[in-house]
Amino acid sequence: METIKYTGKLQRYFQAPIYMIFLFVAGDVLVFLQNIKVGALFSICIVVYAAIVLWFYRSCSAKLEEEIIHFATHYGTVQKKLLNEFQLPYALMDYSGKILWVNEEFSRVTGRDKNYNKSITSIFKEITREEIEKAGNDNFEIALPFGDRKYIASMQRLQFNEEQDVDGMEIMTEADNFNSLIALLLFDQTELDYYKEENEKQKLVVALVHIDNYEEVFDSIEEVKRSLLTAIIDRKVNKYFQNMDAIVRKLDRDKFIVLFQQQYMQRLEEDKFSILEDIKTTKAGNELEITLSMGFGIGGNSYVQNAEFARVAIDLALGRGGSQAVIKNNSDVSYYGVRGKEIERNTRVKARVKAQALREIMETREEIIIMGHPIADVDSFGAAIGLFCAAREIRKNAKIVLNTVTSSLRPLVESFSEAAGYPENMFITAEQAEEIADAQTLVIVVDTNRPSYTDCPRLLEISKSIVVFDHHRQGSEQVVNPILSYIEPYASSACEMIAEVLQYFSEKVHLHPNESDCIYAGILIDTNNFMTKTGVRTFEAAAYLRRCGAEVTRVRKLLREDMSAYKARAEVIRHAEVYRGLFAISICESGQLESPTVVGAKAANELLNIVGIKASFVLTEFQHKIYVSSRSIDEIDVQHIMERLGGGGHLNVAGAQIENSTVDEVKRKIEDILDMMIDEGEIKL
Repeated sequence: METIKYTGKLQRYFQAPIYMIFLFVAGDVLVFLQNIKVGALFSICIVVYAAIVLWFYRSCSAKLEEEIIHFATHYGTVQKKLLNEFQLPYALMDYSGKILWVNEEFSRVTGRDKNYNKSITSIFKEITREEIEKAGNDNFEIALPFGDRKYIASMQRLQFNEEQDVDGMEIMTEADNFNSLIALLLFDQTELDYYKEENEKQKLVVALVHIDNYEEVFDSIEEVKRSLLTAIIDRKVNKYFQNMDAIVRKLDRDKFIVLFQQQYMQRLEEDKFSILEDIKTTKAGNELEITLSMGFGIGGNSYVQNAEFARVAIDLALGRGGSQAVIKNNSDVSYYGVRGKEIERNTRVKARVKAQALREIMETREEIIIMGHPIADVDSFGAAIGLFCAAREIRKNAKIVLNTVTSSLRPLVESFSEAAGYPENMFITAEQAEEIADAQTLVIVVDTNRPSYTDCPRLLEISKSIVVFDHHRQGSEQVVNPILSYIEPYASSACEMIAEVLQYFSEKVHLHPNESDCIYAGILIDTNNFMTKTGVRTFEAAAYLRRCGAEVTRVRKLLREDMSAYKARAEVIRHAEVYRGLFAISICESGQLESPTVVGAKAANELLNIVGIKASFVLTEFQHKIYVSSRSIDEIDVQHIMERLGGGGHLNVAGAQIENSTVDEVKRKIEDILDMMIDEGEIKL
């Protein structure tokens, strides 16, 4: 038998006794120098030790080598047996994907024998050459369905410097420079995925259901019929959820809470929440349609969080005008049933409560700042003026953030000069507002409820006291934790809301004629001369302003536009394109226009006067953004269209601001959205 050559640590281990002899001899020399007798005695001991070591190497080396060989053989066998009988499917491939070796479990799972040496792709088509190349030193994983099972394939490159043997088979390759293998390990995820899916399905969904116009409907019918109507509504709500193993409980006369498993959520979405339309057909002596709003909370980490999501969702549904369902899935928000018209409320109780709350808040603050949205329009400016007058009523000096004064707004702004008795610092810039503001400053936001759409978003971070007045439907982005929020999508304009608030702010808020003109002009512009989104309360607000001194003729003069703007608007209309025979799309060239967005909005209104046009879209490039003004009469929900572009608004009046896009790109996006909504049935031709 060939003598075994020991290397590495094993060699050093067996040579250690010899090294000790040399060490002892060196120590013996030192001892001789100190004491000859002791040195001689130590020498005898060294000789005896050397003899024993020599005898050990001569007589026991063969037996030792035999034991080492036996251990190594047994160890290799155990390794091979463990690898071969490994309970996880395991295979070795070359760099091209050719199978070199598989264990018994891999053979059982794939139905291939152990001598199967074809490409791994012939078994798993998902494992291509490109996927194999991704397998580096770190594990690379890929989802791998096979039959009725789902696997995760983990691949790792194994580096070799010499030819090695696996299970008695020498691993060879045609490539001369071959130095690596690919190890493939399969993890069965079938049951794990099943239980994950089941767990996801059985998560709790919390839903809040509110009757939008309960008081209006029930006040309009005879008392004897109210119990019948209540019973019909309760039965419809319970019946709608009865096939979902849902728990339905009535919280109040117009409120329900519903609990069910998440697996039924898809059914409701496919059904488009048909109860929203079905409930409108409920009749028991009532002439008004009954409408529902629903808020669903899912995706939370706890039942409490889902309940909070449901509360936020129902607030969004009510804030967008009601008669719709809102799903809040963690940070994602979905809207259904948004084609309905906002529910107009005839009661002014809410306006009175908000007015009283606003006064109490204002009286406790030393600094008040009012701001609207960038490139302020007449509605935003008029609402700010109204709140300025409210602050003046309680002897508070409010300031209005106004960064840009457009040509359409300039006549109104110029009426508030020092000569007319107004403070010099009545209007300030965003930079000036940031300098004077602190955590105690009262910041009032008007005509928008999106932080990014305000004239100075930084103010919302500085101040801890924020009040919001807006008439636009709420979206997923909104002011966080305002101390007072008054958002009513039924209102025609922010000026209408402020006019109502002023009537209850004190016994009589004194408005100067120019102040009344501003607020009246805001209503006039946003209603397109009382032609759009006009309700009973709109005329009541206009009547109040007329009593305060607003003059129609004077307002009309203030709102006149110059010749260049008029010509630009005519050009927008002249170059309008009709898409699919129903939608007018045009581009407003900003050119030398001072207020191109205003021109675009007016053009969008006029395009609706064309026969057959159901909705209009005017795109304006201004200050590195694309502004979209969209309008409709009654059939098309343009607010839903604008939401898909990141904007919002009302059912018939909406807009969006888009960055990092060209006019042509935005135009194509609008066309794609229209096509998709038509295909999905959201827009009926």
